[in-house]
Amino acid sequence: MALGHGKLATQELMKAMEFKFYYILALVVLVINLSDYAICQSDDDLGKGASFIFGDSLVDAGNNNYLQTLSKADITPNGIDFKASGGNPTGRYTNGRTIGDIIGEGLGQTHYAMPFLAPNTTGRNILYGVNYASGGGGIMNATGRIFVNRLSMDIQVDYFNITRKEIDKLLGPSKAKEYLTRKSIFSITIGSNDFLNNYLLPVLSIGARISETPDAFVDDMINHLRGQLTRLYRLDARKFILGNVGPLGCIPYQKTINQLSENECVELPNKLAIQYNARLKDLVHELNENLPGATFVHANVYDLVMELITNYGKYGFTTASKACCGNGGQFAGIIPCGPTSSMCSDRNKHVFWDPYHPSEAANLIIAKQLLDGDTKYVTPMNLRELREL
Repeated sequence: MALGHGKLATQELMKAMEFKFYYILALVVLVINLSDYAICQSDDDLGKGASFIFGDSLVDAGNNNYLQTLSKADITPNGIDFKASGGNPTGRYTNGRTIGDIIGEGLGQTHYAMPFLAPNTTGRNILYGVNYASGGGGIMNATGRIFVNRLSMDIQVDYFNITRKEIDKLLGPSKAKEYLTRKSIFSITIGSNDFLNNYLLPVLSIGARISETPDAFVDDMINHLRGQLTRLYRLDARKFILGNVGPLGCIPYQKTINQLSENECVELPNKLAIQYNARLKDLVHELNENLPGATFVHANVYDLVMELITNYGKYGFTTASKACCGNGGQFAGIIPCGPTSSMCSDRNKHVFWDPYHPSEAANLIIAKQLLDGDTKYVTPMNLRELREL
């Protein structure tokens, strides 16, 4: 009888172990399936494409946080309206999102393009886009040297070359090329510092301005930019948007130091911007003709920002002259935004956040035009149309 009970117990034990085996096997299968689902979800996210962002402080998402530089925005109250950080500064030179952030959202991208220099910009994170922009950076390598360190456009393209090799490792050469050529948009917002912090800079640039005419300086800028864009093309960039230079003579800094009235702008910076912008438009046409398979879109930022400045009331703003955050002079345009700055309470009513940069409210209007606008501001197509090519 005891033997029978022992045999029965052994059979029950074997059944229990068999059940446990199949239970564990089912769990393993479930985990594998969930992993496959997670990968599918991730790949589905990638279907929205990526933004690779080059430029200056207008679109810097925090690269300068990692440089020993005098040009930084990682101090309060910068970023006070940036929801993703809970209102903490991220290195963006505005109160909230940059134009690049808003465009990425508008295109359905689930992640902001991460700063190249951030330590967590590694692995699959780079497939959602990378931001190389740097406050103080310019087309010319000498631009912004007053800030000590910054990433020039040449260095930004060098950094993309590093990213390009990493994407090959992640996706394999064939898929990587397809992802870059078909699913990625390359955004370039640069040129303002080449005037403000190079050609027009008092003392430092006086020698250059004596030896180089505005025509010659603009020629240099265009030639350098042509080379930089061609390098990106050789690295499989195909869909580009190039922003021209805005009305530099109308920013609070220029209006303050030149002691202008509210409705005046400084003539020389605007004249130089217009001169450069005409050449940039020609360059866009030239590159569309000469680089097979590439589409270069021209963003007329100058006219768009000038429209906001001239008719600010129509867009719900109360001022297009005074910086919301800053100190000094009639338009709070001398001392950059920082913890000791005065700050307006109605941030969405100011076109300018600080002496140099638009507010998030202005960025929203600009980005919307670039995403969905007509040929008045974006040619030959808008960004939504570019993405669908």
